[in-house]
Amino acid sequence: MLVLLTIVALVVSGVHPHDELTWWLEVSWVLLGLPLLVTTRQAFPLTPLLYRLLFLHALILILGGHYTYARVPVGQWVQDLFDLSRNHYDRLGHFVQGFVPAILVREVLLRSSPLVAGRWLFFLVVCACLAFSSFFEMIEWWSAIALGSAADAFLATQGDQWDTHWDMFLALVGAITSQSLLVTLHDRHLRSLLPAMPHAERE
Repeated sequence: MLVLLTIVALVVSGVHPHDELTWWLEVSWVLLGLPLLVTTRQAFPLTPLLYRLLFLHALILILGGHYTYARVPVGQWVQDLFDLSRNHYDRLGHFVQGFVPAILVREVLLRSSPLVAGRWLFFLVVCACLAFSSFFEMIEWWSAIALGSAADAFLATQGDQWDTHWDMFLALVGAITSQSLLVTLHDRHLRSLLPAMPHAERE
């Protein structure tokens, strides 16, 4: 069902997007990730919690791709409501860029490495999410060099010289928040998915 809903959202968002290049850049992660999740469904199924989080992340990317992050209506509504200087939808996107991948990294590490749940796992997951956020900022930088002003909508800096720093900081906060809130639920889903997996000892 989530696969079908994601495809529908992709198709709808691809109809007359505000900026076609930005649409392709934003939804490329979904276009790459969705087939990967489908093809690995049998060999390496993920927890229901993670699939739902990835679906939520995909919708945020797809919506941002259709309007561009600076023009997403809900962000403009919040901007007007609180008299903000900019549309903060992209801030939400970068928070989620840490929040969702944290559970993905945590799940992969718990299932395919000697790590167990605890402080070191928490720390390494945060580091991985921050590293990915930094890499994403490099992608934006390379896009700006290669495409010039055509990449402005993708960058979505909205005139903020500290936009890159905010993006990485919010991904960091998202990764910490995700693990702080969802560890117990995630462990429950992991035990349900892998009943033979021993209960992880806390370090």
